[in-house]
Amino acid sequence: MSDFSVKNNNIFATGNKNLKQSWTKTVVRSLLSVDLKIMAIKSDIPQIHALRERVENKFGKTLYVHADFVELMTVIEMELRQHISETTLERVWSYSTRGYDSVSVRTLDVLAKYACNVNWENFCELLKKENKIESEVFNTEMILSKDLNIGDRIRFGWLPDRICEARYLGDDKFVAEHCENATIKEDDTFVCSQFVLGKELQMNKFCQQTTVNNQQTSSKSKIYIVGREHGLTTLVRI
Repeated sequence: MSDFSVKNNNIFATGNKNLKQSWTKTVVRSLLSVDLKIMAIKSDIPQIHALRERVENKFGKTLYVHADFVELMTVIEMELRQHISETTLERVWSYSTRGYDSVSVRTLDVLAKYACNVNWENFCELLKKENKIESEVFNTEMILSKDLNIGDRIRFGWLPDRICEARYLGDDKFVAEHCENATIKEDDTFVCSQFVLGKELQMNKFCQQTTVNNQQTSSKSKIYIVGREHGLTTLVRI
């Protein structure tokens, strides 16, 4: 018989009600602790967006490509002696294209420890205490992808002199047809649900097209953000 079983039997054999309650509470707390560590949380909540910002601030750069996530994984292992795979990090940043939409509390604990030296629960409390008002109501030009028909075209621009004209393919996906002075080029594709004048634009699943030996190939999808400081300066349906 194991030590645990002997202890269990001794407690209940004594008939001591307080000991029974204390032992039961200890077991329940242990089980809850395990459940919380494996519990999955939706990766699109505001707190996770804030955590990603804090991690990138400490890391010293924005995570754009696979190599960035590998580098962050290595830094975390060296600093905290904790392992998070690069694929898990990519899921947290919505870089992965495998359809994951949640992340474990254990992963969030490690990232919060790296960024702010607290666990995930305390990080969320920290955000509340900071008491920053991060909501606003604004009246400006905007285009929602759900309001477009397949084949519709839009034109958007950002400083200093970037222009892109894109055609809607359906399911929030666009293909660039004409671009000026920008990283995005003709035939590149991206996913975006809304365009707002004066706000930065995040293009998800951004794929650049290249031609090698007269054959067109797509790069691995990335996140491409434009208008970080001043937002979109031009936005029209054409």
